Amino acid sequence: MVFADIAGLMNPGTLKAMMNGEVGIQITQGILLAFAILIEIPIVMIFLSRILKYKMNRWANIVAGVITILFVVGGGSPFPYYVFFAFVEVVCMLAIIWTAWKWPNPESVSDTKI
Repeated sequence: MVFADIAGLMNPGTLKAMMNGEVGIQITQGILLAFAILIEIPIVMIFLSRILKYKMNRWANIVAGVITILFVVGGGSPFPYYVFFAFVEVVCMLAIIWTAWKWPNPESVSDTKI
């Protein structure tokens, strides 16, 4: 997901505007921390999906997927490259949410041997 942001820096004038503080909002340490937390959600979910119990794992994936979609769509731009990145990211997040929603409880699945 960070590659969409890196590609955005290549838009003419974007990096200069950022360096001049002309990004539409005041960049504070709190804003940077919030962005850092949002950007780290996907990597943290890889770890959490391996250690959390079924019910918590399922809900963590659903909530993380929704938050990530809101972040991708809310922080987007109309440029074709970003629309492409956002489309792929949202489709993947929706797949994760759907999989988590439909994920059967492993304790309720019978262990019948064939």
